Amino acid sequence: MAKIDVGKYRNLRRVVGEGWINIHPIQRGGILPPESREALLSFGDGYSTCDICIEGRVDLVRTPPILEFASDLAKFLDMDEVRFTPGARGAKQAIFRSIANPGDTIVLDSLAHYTSYIAAEVNDLKVVEVPHGGYPEFRVNVDDYAAKIEEVKRQTGELPAAVLLTHVDYRYGNLSDAAKVGKIAKDYGVPYILNAAYTAGVMPVDGKRLGVDFLVCSGHKSWASSGPIGILATTYEFSGKVFRTSAIKGPWSGRAFLKKDVFLFGCPPVFGAPVATLMASFPHVVERVEHWDEEVEKVRWFVKEFERIKDFHQLGERPRQHTLVTFETPSFHKVSKKHERRGFFLYEELKKRKIAGVHAGMTKMIKLNTYGLGREQIQKVIDAFHEIARTYKVEVE
Repeated sequence: MAKIDVGKYRNLRRVVGEGWINIHPIQRGGILPPESREALLSFGDGYSTCDICIEGRVDLVRTPPILEFASDLAKFLDMDEVRFTPGARGAKQAIFRSIANPGDTIVLDSLAHYTSYIAAEVNDLKVVEVPHGGYPEFRVNVDDYAAKIEEVKRQTGELPAAVLLTHVDYRYGNLSDAAKVGKIAKDYGVPYILNAAYTAGVMPVDGKRLGVDFLVCSGHKSWASSGPIGILATTYEFSGKVFRTSAIKGPWSGRAFLKKDVFLFGCPPVFGAPVATLMASFPHVVERVEHWDEEVEKVRWFVKEFERIKDFHQLGERPRQHTLVTFETPSFHKVSKKHERRGFFLYEELKKRKIAGVHAGMTKMIKLNTYGLGREQIQKVIDAFHEIARTYKVEVE
C-alpha cells in the first residue's frame, strides 16, 4: 500500500466559528439550533436512525418517530404524503421519472436551479423556458406559463408533462406568484411542481392553497438541517405514481422488495444525521415561519443601508419579498483591480471582522442572506461594509 500523508485531515474545522456572523446565501435557513446540534452528535454514526427499523424504509421508522414526523410534515405543508430525498434535486428527478416519458416536454422558469434542468436531462426530457424580464429586476412573468403551455401543445400536439416554478430563485431571490401558476396548471390539467427550496421552512407555504401537485423542499437550505436532505410532498392523486413500490422479483431466489420506493431507490440515503436534525429542528421551524414578515422588514432595511455605499445597487424585485439578495458592487470591483489580493480583498476584510458567507474572490456582484439574523447582527454587517468602503476611499452617504 502506498504511504499517504493523512495529517492534513486531522483536526478539521470550519473558518466559521463561535462569534462569527454567517451571511451565506445558501446557509442562513439551514443554521442548526442548539437542540439540532445535539441531535447531530447523537445520530452522527452512519445509519443511526435505523437502529429499530422494522419495515425496511426510513420514513416508516417509529423510534425515533420518523413515521409520525412524515405525517406532521405533510400537514404542515398542506399536502397529503411526504418522503425524504437526497436533497431537492433528488425529489425533482423522482417526480420527472414517475410522471413523464422520454421525449416529453417540461415548462420551467428561466431562473430555475441547474438541477431542475439536469433532472430533466437525466430523464431524457425537453425543456421550454418562461423568460424573465431582464436587468435589473429579472422578474419572471408567470402569466407567460399559459403561452408556453400553448406553444408546447402547438409544436408537439401534446400538453407538457409538467410545469415547474422556482418559488424563490437562487440568483436574485425573487418571489414568484405560485398560486397564479397553480391556477394556470389546473386550467390546462398539467401537473404542477413547486420548487420551494428557499421558501418552505423559512416562510409559510401551503401546497394545496397554491394549487401544487408536487412540493419540493431543501432541508439543509431552509429547514435548519444538516445536509443533504430534501422533502418531496405530494397529493393522493400522485402519491401512487411517485411513491410506487417495487414489484421486481428474483427469478431464481424469489427475492422481492415490496415496501421499497422505486423512484427513491428503495430507501433514500438520509438515515442518520440529516433526518435526525430535520426532526429536531421541526419545533423551531414551525415557530419561526410565523415571523416571516419581520424577516422581510429587516432585509428591506438592510438594502437601504447597503445602498448608501457608492454604486451599490440591489438586483431583483423591489421591494424585497425574500431575504436572499444580490447586489451589483462595481465600486468594490474597482478597488479589487488595484489591490494586491485582487478580488479576495473583500473576503479577507470580512474575515478580519468575523463575517463569513460572501464568496471568496467576488467583488463585481455579491449575494447574501440576512435570514434569522438579529438587528444588532445585521447592523454589524452594515457597519463592516461601510468601514471597508471608507478604508478604500469609496464614498458612503
